[in-house]
Amino acid sequence: MSVTSEHPPAARRAFRAPAPVPHSEPLGFASFIQTASRNPIEIWGTRAFKEPYIRGSWLGVPNIVVNDPAGVRHCLVENAKNYVMQPLRQRILRPLLRDGLLTAEGPLWKRTRKAIAPVFTPRHISGFTEAMQTRSALFAEGLDKRAGETVDISHEMTLLTFDILQETLFSGDIASEPEGFAPSTRDFLGSVGRVDPLDLLNAPAFLPRLRRLRGRKSMAFFRGLIADTIAKRRGTLERDPDGTPNDLLTLLIKADGLSSEEIEDNIITFIGAGHETTARSLAWTLYLLSQAPEERELVEREIDEVLPTLGHPSEWVERLVHTKAAFEEAMRLYPPAPSLNRTALKPDKAGDVDIPAGSTVLVMPWLIHRHEMLWDRPDHFIPSRFLPENRDKIDRYQYLPFGVGPRVCIGASFALQEGVIALALLLKDLRFDYTRTTAPEVVQRITVQPNGGLPMRVVRRHEGARSA
Repeated sequence: MSVTSEHPPAARRAFRAPAPVPHSEPLGFASFIQTASRNPIEIWGTRAFKEPYIRGSWLGVPNIVVNDPAGVRHCLVENAKNYVMQPLRQRILRPLLRDGLLTAEGPLWKRTRKAIAPVFTPRHISGFTEAMQTRSALFAEGLDKRAGETVDISHEMTLLTFDILQETLFSGDIASEPEGFAPSTRDFLGSVGRVDPLDLLNAPAFLPRLRRLRGRKSMAFFRGLIADTIAKRRGTLERDPDGTPNDLLTLLIKADGLSSEEIEDNIITFIGAGHETTARSLAWTLYLLSQAPEERELVEREIDEVLPTLGHPSEWVERLVHTKAAFEEAMRLYPPAPSLNRTALKPDKAGDVDIPAGSTVLVMPWLIHRHEMLWDRPDHFIPSRFLPENRDKIDRYQYLPFGVGPRVCIGASFALQEGVIALALLLKDLRFDYTRTTAPEVVQRITVQPNGGLPMRVVRRHEGARSA
């Protein structure tokens, strides 16, 4: 295990990305409950960013934090069958996502993944890129008309990724308008990602989680939206089966063994969680670039010089290397899935650490992505880490934006294509300047989010250059 290094001078001038300050002393019981309920990523102390393994316990259950890439590989890949979803994670996510792909286990998970897999083949994803290009270009045009205004770029990226999602995976058939969808998504994910003190105390499921009560209205909205969407598509299939798009929605309806409720659960998972991860990553990328003028200039120059030479948008992710690197570095600093937590079924060993049966194994991209043993200047925005000439310095298991192993995110390639295409078209003619004098507050829900949004002023790039 070695620290990856980057090339100066960019590293010397790098922007330090805001994050909660690790505490130097262990939290007491009451303080832990309070902190974990408010913002789980604040529970971590300095040791968690320095050591390969940390052993502890909670309510008598052994907890092992695995930061060593070799340990991650062992637990999540080589011996993945020994590790099931952690009960706490399921208590938080299952009430709203139910049997979606993110929370399903065993035969149901295998059946669902098999049904969905055809949508995410390289051929299909390549075909999606044209719609990604069209929707991103139209969205950029809309923002161009708002030049000079300050917008919440976190909210705007939610609208953009919803637009792309419904155009690609649902062929425009989601029965909702983006402006009505976005606030419900915010409430939905704000409730689904909240840790309630009763969850931490392993209280019975019948006790109401007050922190998630506000999600009931948005949950009703989502369930109604999905029911309407499914009914609309079933009608299309009956009227014109040959002319119906073979997208995610159709494949779920046709899948063997999936009930109507399970179809709903998976559509909610993709709408509510699938698009949200990309939306947050796009917003964080724009924020980080606004704080790193030299990096932004590299991306803008690449877009100006390379983008006009490119053909099909499926080429962009490999040719726009600085744009892709900025997006990947943003996902390192603010990982879309900040925790990948499991429970050991049988005794095991990772490195020289014994893992008793029933232990909670915590694989935390939030920790691994900022770990001092793995990264040079881990808290700094240094996209050059991810340029092609530097990628071989990064261990496969020290960078986990989409997870790893059998449960790796099925839409990882889709999200990467979407992110690069959207960034290229947003930054082709525009800049986004952060307007607050204070750094954003970083909080963990289902994703890593900026609490209170990211207010950014929309600037036409040429006007910005003249005024600089």
